[in-house]
Amino acid sequence: MRYALRAIFVTKRGIRLYLTHLLIAFGSCSAFTQIVLALWPKSANGNQWIAILSILLISSIYGLMRSWPSTEVSRHFRSMNVKIAILVGDLFEQPTHLVVGFTDTFDTDMSDHIVISPSSVQGQFQKRYYFQRTAQLDADICRELRGSNFENRETTDSKPRGKLERYPIGTVVTLGDTAKRFFCLAYGRMSNILVVESNVTYIWKSLDSLWESVRAHTQLQPISVPVIGSDLARITSLDFESLLKMIILSFVAQSRTSLVCRELRVIVHPKDIDRLNMLEVSAFLRAL
Repeated sequence: MRYALRAIFVTKRGIRLYLTHLLIAFGSCSAFTQIVLALWPKSANGNQWIAILSILLISSIYGLMRSWPSTEVSRHFRSMNVKIAILVGDLFEQPTHLVVGFTDTFDTDMSDHIVISPSSVQGQFQKRYYFQRTAQLDADICRELRGSNFENRETTDSKPRGKLERYPIGTVVTLGDTAKRFFCLAYGRMSNILVVESNVTYIWKSLDSLWESVRAHTQLQPISVPVIGSDLARITSLDFESLLKMIILSFVAQSRTSLVCRELRVIVHPKDIDRLNMLEVSAFLRAL
């Protein structure tokens, strides 16, 4: 409710949309009232103010209904035969392949909530799909990283907790099977003081690597991705909505070169809905 009212009455697009539909309704109701009065002039009976207030109320309600932002917007790009949808919901309830954000060290330790936060997307992934069996997850990640060269190795003195090997930003570890794949994307750097760091360059580079991996492993099946970089990665140069648009723009750019998959779902967690204006996102989709 709060995010919807803010989108309508605080943003220029929302106000313009609301006033447009209000005026359309007001004009239509006024025209209908004039026709009624012309045919039955005695029907007014001194109730002009009631009629005016009724018209204003109906117009306001209609304006709200038509400008009320949805919790889901989508567009089908006919030229590419691709659908992009932005949904408010739970990433892990999506019946698609999923993207999970990791760091360049592929740390998995959730003990004491110091290295990996259990509330993060990665933490939720480890609890829901690996049931916190960290050793099993580490073994799967190591298996997938065989043949991949790490960039450098920290020492236990410089990084006392977590893993030491650093892989290039944009490295993708693909877990799961053909029915449900998990694309573990290294889009941030785990600092030696265990703070995740990322930036716009890291995100864009990571997305390019992600689409290549999705193209190779999903057989064009739908994929769901969270708004990566919006939480613990501490990207201050872009707000939540800009990060979401960046994901969409990267996907469209890649799809116009070579098809990635038939459907991309960008999932917004309900707690983040106040950080987003769906009216603006819908307009952005239509403009692509």
